[in-house]
Amino acid sequence: MKALDLGISRRTLLVGAAGVAVGSSLRIPAIAQGAPIKIGLMLPYTGTFAKLGQFIDNGFRLYVEQKGGKLGGRDVTFVQLDDESKPEAGADNMNRLVGREKVDLVVGTVHSGVAMAMVKVARDTNSMLIIPNAGANDATGPMCAPNIFRTSFSNWQATFPAGKAMYDAGIRNVATITWRYTAGAEMIGGFTENFTKQGGKIVEDLTIPFPEVEFQALITRIATLKPDAVFAFFAGGGAVKFVRDYDASGLRKTIPLYGAGFLTDGTLEAQGAAANGVKTTLHYADNLDNPANIAFLKAFKAKTGQDGDIYAVQGFDAAALYDIGLKAVGGDHKARDKMVAAMGAAKIDSPRGPLSFNKAHNPIQNIYLREVRNGRNELVSVAQANVDDPARGCRLT
Repeated sequence: MKALDLGISRRTLLVGAAGVAVGSSLRIPAIAQGAPIKIGLMLPYTGTFAKLGQFIDNGFRLYVEQKGGKLGGRDVTFVQLDDESKPEAGADNMNRLVGREKVDLVVGTVHSGVAMAMVKVARDTNSMLIIPNAGANDATGPMCAPNIFRTSFSNWQATFPAGKAMYDAGIRNVATITWRYTAGAEMIGGFTENFTKQGGKIVEDLTIPFPEVEFQALITRIATLKPDAVFAFFAGGGAVKFVRDYDASGLRKTIPLYGAGFLTDGTLEAQGAAANGVKTTLHYADNLDNPANIAFLKAFKAKTGQDGDIYAVQGFDAAALYDIGLKAVGGDHKARDKMVAAMGAAKIDSPRGPLSFNKAHNPIQNIYLREVRNGRNELVSVAQANVDDPARGCRLT
């Protein structure tokens, strides 16, 4: 219980209806079809990934607001929980949502370690879970389950196309750098698999414990190695610090910096000019010219006063996916098999482009090569279209 107390008592557990507090009505079980659907938002609202969690939250709520405060024709209430990006508290927090709070759906999270704790509980309790960011390969690999969906990416999927894109650009020798944790290893692994397959060489894999941000020694090592380019994975505050430190070292002018898109997504305002020219691969670009993205960015700006990004899109699409499932069963979330089948067959006109799902419930989507220009992650090309994670180890496939 100690981990649970640490995860909950320091942070307020907030309950609201589409962002507006409700009273005693939440004590009434959502049994009747007309009762509200109860959704648990288990995201980081403090710490390194706080902005990412808030944007996912805002994106999800934006979709609900656009549907008149309903999903599948049902009113929606929220239980909002700060997971603090602490894997050790992940299982207890998830159990609180599905046990004590009795939510109908959990949406979370950003940190892969926390997400995998959530996945284990979801499997054990047969609870509905939509992962709106964390890319841990195992969630839609060996730990896949009918009740678990992802509206983001797998770590492999986000970076695998970068290997060929960099090789095609004439790059042959690369140094990689990341945090020493699951997401870092898998992001770098996806890139390395394809880059070496093309004939490229990894001259050194550099790592630092999560969430440390003292990069100077590793940047000095890169200067000594003199690779053709660097491929990096960091996110949130760590990404801001790394890009700024890399630029301050002067290396950006001689050794191009590439990375997973999270290096520059949700971080550009803080990185400023230091990020100019950085190229990344991701399933979104700020200037994607499709009607869904144009409408989304306008609505998100109107709601929050901020520019939407991939985190907001992933939250928005998580709500869209659940809406599809609920509509298929007339709002009766207990008709689980039919709801899951509809979600698995969903084809979403997402701001990111066409979005569908494989048998492991991981997205099938375009991965774009982007370059930072004038404070935006602008589209360079489609690095690979309709990228489908191999879902290694998933028995559903």
